[in-house]
Amino acid sequence: MDRSSVHVLLLLLLQTLQTSAEDSDRQLACLCEGSKCLQATQCHGKRCFSSVKVTSSRVLFERGCLEGSDNIRLQCSTAPSVHHAIFCCSQDMCNVNTTTSSLMSLLLPTALEGEPVRYRVETLALFVLGPVVVLALLSVVSVLACRRLHHGRLQRLQEFDTEQGAIDGLITSNVGDSTLADLLDHSCTSGSGSGLPFLVQRTVARQISLMECVAGCRGDVGGLGDGRVDSVQALCTCTRRSSAQEGKPAIAHRDLKSKNILVTKELRCCIADLGLAVTHSQADNLLDVGNNPKVGTKRYMAPEVLDETIQTDCFDAYKRVDIWAFGLVLWEIARRTYSNGIVEEYKPPFYDQVPNDPSFEDMRKVVCVEQQRPFIPNRWFSDPTLSALVKLMKECWYQNPSARLTALRIKKTLDKIHSSLEKGKES
Repeated sequence: MDRSSVHVLLLLLLQTLQTSAEDSDRQLACLCEGSKCLQATQCHGKRCFSSVKVTSSRVLFERGCLEGSDNIRLQCSTAPSVHHAIFCCSQDMCNVNTTTSSLMSLLLPTALEGEPVRYRVETLALFVLGPVVVLALLSVVSVLACRRLHHGRLQRLQEFDTEQGAIDGLITSNVGDSTLADLLDHSCTSGSGSGLPFLVQRTVARQISLMECVAGCRGDVGGLGDGRVDSVQALCTCTRRSSAQEGKPAIAHRDLKSKNILVTKELRCCIADLGLAVTHSQADNLLDVGNNPKVGTKRYMAPEVLDETIQTDCFDAYKRVDIWAFGLVLWEIARRTYSNGIVEEYKPPFYDQVPNDPSFEDMRKVVCVEQQRPFIPNRWFSDPTLSALVKLMKECWYQNPSARLTALRIKKTLDKIHSSLEKGKES
């Protein structure tokens, strides 16, 4: 393309832009009607418009002109609503043919009718009853699901009881020729010695069945020191019943503590959780000991167990370990015994000297190195019964195992304390 052709195209483009600018600046003649027109019937502006406004009392119809690009864009781009509609045009007298009825047709139906939408009774009933029906269905589904889960859980428990040979009630049985291993197979305890006996019906039943072989205890059981029993009388009865059994294998518990002593309504003690027990047959002098001598609950371990000086091949050594733990049980009972209207809250042995879950080293330091013993409140010495129990428990805590009391001496001392209590009640 040569230079002359380029000049021609530029001139044509410039002429077009000038013509467009002149058209955009041209004023339109519009019909004017309304309060803003005063006496004139015509007005001039960039756009012509017709509008209608509906109020509660009348319908206002107007015609006129619009000036300014922002005002034109604001007014003409407004969509019809329930109370207002506007029509814009860009030719001379283009708003002459618009009428009130034509603009009213642009309004939403509610403005035309002049009243709110009315729903049918069936629709209102659906709105009200729909959520209620949905909630009722959800409730029924939830109840059915819960019952199904509960039924499945009961069925699994029944299957487990059948597999494990659970029994329905608290029953007793004779030992006959059963061995200790046979009896321990019926125990539900873990053997860790660090927790509560499992207080489910079948477990208690098995432990009571086993204790019938050892100490002749049976009946409904509760916890030692739980406020339901006379603990001293219960311990006396337990010791007396245990010593009366003849021809039974000698047993050392190795995890004796208050949580493993159950008490019947007849105030008879039943020692639970025999999973760690050691048995000794006097007939052939056989000793059945587990592989690990560090067994039981660390808080109740005797010094010789903590420092590993216990004679693992001597049955009497294990009995002396039980005597140490029994002294700690006496201390727990004394704390919960009322005397002159005073009683201490329950605390485990050495609660103020070791953490809540003491380690083996924590207990060894306190019991073996520092040779600490549980704190004895002064009030115990002012009560004859508690004072006698203090003397008894201290004789169970000797560092030297051989110096500790025997079970027979403890039984006689508890019998004496019990007799003193009975005489006090009679007088």
